[in-house]
Amino acid sequence: MQKITILIHCEDQKAIIASVTNYIASIDGNIIYLDQHVDADENVFFMRLECEFSAKNWDIEAIKTDFKANLANPFNMSWEMYTQDEKPKMALFVSKYDHCLYDILGRYSAGELPLEIPLIISNHEDLKSVAERFSIPFHYVPFTKDIKAEGEQKQIDLLEQYDIDFIVLARYMQIITPNLIAQYKNQIINIHHSFLPAFPGAKPYHSAFKRGVKIIGATSHYVTEGLDEGPIIEQDIARVSHSHSIEDFIMKGRDLERMVLARAIKLHAERKTMVYDNKTVVFS
Repeated sequence: MQKITILIHCEDQKAIIASVTNYIASIDGNIIYLDQHVDADENVFFMRLECEFSAKNWDIEAIKTDFKANLANPFNMSWEMYTQDEKPKMALFVSKYDHCLYDILGRYSAGELPLEIPLIISNHEDLKSVAERFSIPFHYVPFTKDIKAEGEQKQIDLLEQYDIDFIVLARYMQIITPNLIAQYKNQIINIHHSFLPAFPGAKPYHSAFKRGVKIIGATSHYVTEGLDEGPIIEQDIARVSHSHSIEDFIMKGRDLERMVLARAIKLHAERKTMVYDNKTVVFS
């Protein structure tokens, strides 16, 4: 069986679902998953479907051409189509914190993430040994205010060299440049604690502890030029109390960061997220 995934969004209008499902049936495809959502305020239709083909001589490029002519153009769709063999290539950006990096590489080695990791980029050399342990090329790219332009160009050159599809900031402690964001629009995923903007700075858990918060959390989102204001992919929380220490806060927070980032990566790699008007539609 050959499987393809199709993502669609367009103005909401009559007969979209019927037209798409009838088209898949007409080319001997079998739909095994379909989910859709309508944003009533914006009058926008979203759909994700997976379908299988048993024919041995099927041609994905011919299907794309036919789909565009018969469906995408008449309905004025924005759409994407992928085969099951098209695993996205992900670049990891890291600094010195290793908890998210270890978690991602462990899941990757266990076959839990449907993607490839061709390289790791860091503005420090501290985590090079981790990359070597997992046999992934590690590239040290210094990135400071004085050499920001050179660092950005080196990053872009490496991403192009390895044909990268999307980027994950696994606690990368530098602000991504507007140029890189523009080149990878809605393709850069970040993780941060959910205290922002209430508890900014280098020690948010210490600030939250002093304030006596009762809930801590983590948020994974796509990166935009507005710092930590991009479309949210995944979030989670944990309850804390006066009995917890700062060390407990940090441990619980890092556990949340690991889990939330891993779920966001998996959703993106499985093509289950769609971005519109700084929001995400996330399919199950």
